Amino acid sequence: MLPRGASSMPPPPNPAAYFPQPQVTLPSGLEILRTYSGAVIFLEILFGTIVWILVASTRVPLPLLQGWVMFVAVTAWFLSIVFLCVFLFGYANRIAVNWNQTDFLFHGATFIFYFGAFLLQAATTSLHHFPRKFNSTTQETILADHEYNISIAASV
Repeated sequence: MLPRGASSMPPPPNPAAYFPQPQVTLPSGLEILRTYSGAVIFLEILFGTIVWILVASTRVPLPLLQGWVMFVAVTAWFLSIVFLCVFLFGYANRIAVNWNQTDFLFHGATFIFYFGAFLLQAATTSLHHFPRKFNSTTQETILADHEYNISIAASV
């Protein structure tokens, strides 16, 4: 006979013992530049700078669309530099955050914002041949040929 309060079934296994938390960590210091994450951050900074320069060098025919493109380029550029500095200067070791998840979320959000900016810049570029009417006698295209080429480069 079993004592009072005891059951004949064994206790369920502890899932933490069978599925340990992953221990993958991103390196700090200059070693971050040797990882895929560091390379992606570096490319985000490089291409963000190029987009920023290209959009700023054209006449802005549609301020609402290209204003968002500039906002995304400048903000993502600044946040990428801050994110890279967190790893370069070793602050990642002092801040108790799951850096793998934070890295994934950062790159995912940056991709979504850059893709939206790409769509808006491509939409602005596609309006190159449509005329802009200043008055009933004067017509001018939205983008001049030189600005059209710069806009294509910024879209890519």
